[in-house]
Amino acid sequence: MLRFLSKTNFRVSQCSSLSSYALQYKEHGDPSTVLEKVELDLADNLESDQVLVKTLAAPVNPADINMVQGKYALKPKLPAVGGNEGVSEVIKVGPSVKNLKVGSWVIPYDAGKGTWRTHTLCREEEVIQVDETIPLTSAATISVNPCTAYRMLKDFENLKEDRPDFESLRSHLMNLGATHVVVENELRSPVMTDIFKEIPKPSLGLNCVGGKSVSELIRNMKDKGTIVTYGGMSKQPIALSTASLIFNDMRIVGFWMTRWSQQCSIEERKSMLQEITSIMKKGCLRPPVSREVKFDNFKDAIAKAMEPYVSEKQILVMD
Repeated sequence: MLRFLSKTNFRVSQCSSLSSYALQYKEHGDPSTVLEKVELDLADNLESDQVLVKTLAAPVNPADINMVQGKYALKPKLPAVGGNEGVSEVIKVGPSVKNLKVGSWVIPYDAGKGTWRTHTLCREEEVIQVDETIPLTSAATISVNPCTAYRMLKDFENLKEDRPDFESLRSHLMNLGATHVVVENELRSPVMTDIFKEIPKPSLGLNCVGGKSVSELIRNMKDKGTIVTYGGMSKQPIALSTASLIFNDMRIVGFWMTRWSQQCSIEERKSMLQEITSIMKKGCLRPPVSREVKFDNFKDAIAKAMEPYVSEKQILVMD
């Protein structure tokens, strides 16, 4: 039997009556090669504070691929089950479970638990309940991208909503998805001069690419602004000028959602998820463009997720 004992460890027991299938890797390497579907036995006799959950959907994120490759900061003990994110439905509860019931939707409290599996036996404290009225894809992907965006907007700069034209700006953003969209070769062109005649330069820049693009971000930001790096998809080191640090007084910081989750309180985490869920239910935050793939066809989902320039997220569905 495979079950959670703490936020970092698993334990095996001989008592079993329920089969769970998981995408497991015994060594790091190419996900298309090292991942295999295996059967794991789960005990049906729950301990008093345990819940049995059935996975409904789990995405394939870049970090998941990197973990299987052994190129991510978080390295679960091998053999490990892939996947960091997903939503499950509670199908059985122990007698001491207080806040969950059969039918509740939950997500893992921590990353690295292995969400690419059909069932999990865990303690109540190791999952967080989410609203089951939001779209399945939204629930399955709520803990990484939406939470990362939320924290970066909340934690690094005092972005005020009380500007006189906020209502018209909000309407514009909702209709277009962004105020302006520019490509890299336009950053040094008159296009930027025209844009900043209409709007002020930003004080917050979000970087998930790295390389020379960071220098171009800084060039088009206010002095004393903040660049937050949360990814490095170009696989190139950040390029910075000394002048931008001295004369522009720019602040360069990193952000890792996993670390924030490890250090925050459960109340902070729940409050954030409630606010994000509220935004989703108002229709202001839509599910990502995605492609649902049956669990048995996981190799197809993994291959697609590893292709360059693929904008749709691969979602493993267990039914």
